[in-house]
Amino acid sequence: MKVLLPICMMVASAFAWAGENPAPVPPAAAVVKGKVLEVKDVESYTYLRLKTTTGETWAAIAKAPVKKGADVTVENAMVMHNFESKSLKKTFPTIIFGSLAGEGGSKPSTGYDMGMAHSGLAKTTDTGDIHVPKAEGANAYTVAEIITKAAELKGRTVLVRGKVVKYNPEIMGKNWIHLRDGSGTATANTNDILVTSANVVKIGDVVTVKGIVRTEKDFGAGYSYKVLIEEATLQK
Repeated sequence: MKVLLPICMMVASAFAWAGENPAPVPPAAAVVKGKVLEVKDVESYTYLRLKTTTGETWAAIAKAPVKKGADVTVENAMVMHNFESKSLKKTFPTIIFGSLAGEGGSKPSTGYDMGMAHSGLAKTTDTGDIHVPKAEGANAYTVAEIITKAAELKGRTVLVRGKVVKYNPEIMGKNWIHLRDGSGTATANTNDILVTSANVVKIGDVVTVKGIVRTEKDFGAGYSYKVLIEEATLQK
């Protein structure tokens, strides 16, 4: 019999995987209501400082045109402690993640989606001995080359071959794939690249993908990437 983990536990697992080490998460609150005292927007996320009946709190929702002074209701609310927003360069002692009522409120927020994108990722495999030959072709690069030449390659289509070391499917309409080929180093963060694709793979597969290099991509909820490959397709 399968046991479904509470949403708050999955989110906690997600951020722990991301290296943010949040404190234990209390049970999720269904709804939080309050008046907006402050608004901070990032690329796909909106942070709100709210005045509620129990005091002030910060909340994070999918990006929405919320104005200071508005009365809002945050649904599907989940509380996290000591959350670091890389986008804002700020650590929130307490913050609520949820969706804005009236703006697709029944749908979990981008932050929840991003949490789910990482919560189920298997641990990295074969980290000690990965040696995958470089793809062939004029636009072929190693993982390390794409990361170190990101500014030059931004917006360009590239080929890269690597071993799938992490994979999570069907999140935000994409499959999330981490590739390593043995190039680069963990210390310099040049040995692993994220690829998003509609194609299905599995951990341990050696694949060649073709996609577009993106830089400084912020998905919200603290998940930002200096370089990744999007709209990727598997090559035979």
